[in-house]
Amino acid sequence: MIRIVGLGPGVIGQLPLENHKILQEADNLWLRTEQHPVVKELISQGLHFNSFDKMYDKTDDFSELYTRIAEEIKKQNEERNVTYAVPGHPLVAEETVRLLMRDSDLNVQVFPAMSCLDSIFSAVGIDPVEGLIIEDALRLNLNYSHLDTTRGTVVLQVYNQTICSDLKLTLMDAYPDEFKVCLIRGAGIPNLEKVEWLPLYQIDRRAWVDYLTALFIPPLPGAARAAKVPLDSLTEIMEVLRSENGCPWDKSQSHQSLKRYVIEEAYEVVEAIDSQDMYKLCEELGDLLLQVVFHAQIAQEQDNFNIKDVIDVVVSKMVRRHPHVFGKGHAETPDQVKETWEEIKELERMDNNGKKPESIINVPLVLPSLMLAEKVQAIVSRVGFDWKEPQAAFAKIKEEVLELEDALAEGKVEAIQEEMGDFLFATVNVARLLELNPEEVLKQAVDKFIGRFHYIESKSRQTNTLLKDLSLIQMEEWWQESKING
Repeated sequence: MIRIVGLGPGVIGQLPLENHKILQEADNLWLRTEQHPVVKELISQGLHFNSFDKMYDKTDDFSELYTRIAEEIKKQNEERNVTYAVPGHPLVAEETVRLLMRDSDLNVQVFPAMSCLDSIFSAVGIDPVEGLIIEDALRLNLNYSHLDTTRGTVVLQVYNQTICSDLKLTLMDAYPDEFKVCLIRGAGIPNLEKVEWLPLYQIDRRAWVDYLTALFIPPLPGAARAAKVPLDSLTEIMEVLRSENGCPWDKSQSHQSLKRYVIEEAYEVVEAIDSQDMYKLCEELGDLLLQVVFHAQIAQEQDNFNIKDVIDVVVSKMVRRHPHVFGKGHAETPDQVKETWEEIKELERMDNNGKKPESIINVPLVLPSLMLAEKVQAIVSRVGFDWKEPQAAFAKIKEEVLELEDALAEGKVEAIQEEMGDFLFATVNVARLLELNPEEVLKQAVDKFIGRFHYIESKSRQTNTLLKDLSLIQMEEWWQESKING
């Protein structure tokens, strides 16, 4: 039999009498570590034992260490019954106990004791009923996406400043650097207890951090809390796909190679919206989101940013650009909102010295040409460089048509190309002043054209005539029929 005995949080008076008696009577007593305040008192009472402290000096891999300790306990138990004592409660943050209890061939009996958690609750003044997560710093492979910032978290076994530093770097991906957390050392132990609230970024700067130290992280308040619909599962899948044993195609991708897919997925979302197919829209939005996560994973691997940074940036931007919702601003109409939005964007474009960019035209030049033309025209319109009404802009179209005709008459290719561009640009201006989206109206025209040409194709099949054998007169007749038939 292996008897596993809890030593309590560190005060001899909190050691259960039954546990005290078992320790005194044990003839094969092993302690995971002698570094526990109760042990000194037990030694003064004549307690004899073995400990695994020497193993700690020989490895920095705690997972390997705990496995070796568990195997040694099993080996000792083959010769005679073992009494194995651990700090606190045997089932709280004790990996060696967990390993022993997983072995179905062992006869294990656990003698519980008060854990350090009770003392931590008292020292920090927290009620676990409000929701609390308990983590073990020594076996914790923290990832920012796994952290639940909506609840308080206690991290146990923050043994030293190195562990504290690793913990800090991970936590700072999920919490603000200045977020106040609490380091607790020797909770409930007279003359040893130390409780300090400090900014997260400073937790590894305390020389007194040792094997009696824990960290309490309060829940983030309000809007800063974790999302109700986290991206955990999707980010984890992407991380696996990009890992050493992942997908060869996914591993080979870069920001550059993925550009086309971002554009394609965005257009497929638009197509789903136009089709009013909600199932397809849901699917296409997922594909577009996948592209965002894909780029974020690549950036994370290059130590540039991660998906949380992407979300944090857009959240901050939305709050900043909606002062009428999240601040003291005022806006009652969409036009007022748009005006405020543009003013804030203008401020955002300033450099660190408060200097504005040389040009107000600041748009992605890779946009589709119609969309790019509309955006450029809208920008200059805000400073008064615009037609006052659509009719005036329509006169510009007529002017461009005449210039295009002259270029055609001259037969100069470069001039024709330039004037055709001017004509299209003028057309976009009219659409914009009519408050029409040129991209959408042109798409509608293309769809209408395709529908009418499908009518010609169907007529061609009905008459068993190839399209190339039809006369233009016949095709025009069917075209006019298609317009009548809708």
